[in-house]
Amino acid sequence: MNYIDSTMSTGRFFEYLCRMDNITEESDNIELFRRGEWANGFAEEFSRDLVICEEKCFEFNSLPPSRKDERRAIIRGLFRSTGEKFNINPPFHCDFGYNISIGNDFVGNFNLVILDEAEVTIGNNVFIGPNVSLCTIIHSLETGPRNRGIMRARPITICDNVWIASNVVVLPGIIIGEGAVIGAGSVVSKDVEPYTLAVGNPCRKIKDLPR
Repeated sequence: MNYIDSTMSTGRFFEYLCRMDNITEESDNIELFRRGEWANGFAEEFSRDLVICEEKCFEFNSLPPSRKDERRAIIRGLFRSTGEKFNINPPFHCDFGYNISIGNDFVGNFNLVILDEAEVTIGNNVFIGPNVSLCTIIHSLETGPRNRGIMRARPITICDNVWIASNVVVLPGIIIGEGAVIGAGSVVSKDVEPYTLAVGNPCRKIKDLPR
């Protein structure tokens, strides 16, 4: 799945712009995001939740290495669900936290950023290298709606036994299949097949990997 509908017809894009213009202060923006529709990301409910999450991330990042149990407790309270064993090295940042699920034996290295306006689901035995960004959010391509905060989100799924090397960006709506390896510096804009090595910008399959 591409993170932006690059093949969208002029008619379809005009339809999206019309729907964006109908977004009001009374719109249920959280529900619109969950459905993958355009919403007002500047709405008060998002601002409130962003501040709460920022406080939790600040608390997590401020704790010394000797207080790892307290770090894990913060993550368990912040995320939707976690495996029994996991390790996330600070600094770590996310937008809401409650849209993130991680499996058992998850490792997130230094400077992991998860923009979780949509669900981010990470399986078991997933290793993520330093300076990786998982981005579910898409801003409008049109300056007017974009400046009004109009955006939408698409979920990211990372299946079991995946290794994502350093400095990778995963874009909205992506599924990374089981056992895949993403090479350093890649920009993942399309789904990655299970048990493949994929590298580059845009990220492409290089070869199959043993199962």
